[in-house]
Amino acid sequence: MSKKILVAEDQDMNRVLLRDILLYHGYEVFEAANGKIAVELAKKHLPELILMDIQMPVMDGFTAIALLKDDPATQAIKMIALTSFAMRGDREKIMQAGFDDYIAKPIDTRKLPEIVKKYL
Repeated sequence: MSKKILVAEDQDMNRVLLRDILLYHGYEVFEAANGKIAVELAKKHLPELILMDIQMPVMDGFTAIALLKDDPATQAIKMIALTSFAMRGDREKIMQAGFDDYIAKPIDTRKLPEIVKKYL
């Protein structure tokens, strides 16, 4: 059975790119265009990994991870932040929020499968 990955990303092009790469590598992929939908899908499908954009409409990645980490059913899910934030201190803020790692945008499509495999 293939591993389930939730992609939470509000930019259609980025979401499609991530989905296509993950599908190519044999993962089952669920998609959310905002943090609220991401939380709902995570609770419904219990993916092994979530790739979560930080800046999204309706609910941002920091709020979404806080809700997921607060819920015993979803708190053990590995979560990687997707961010265009690359300023000093951003990595610390992301890790303190409970993310297991982060990937800076633009996403290196060659490295993505390696990073995903590391957490699965």
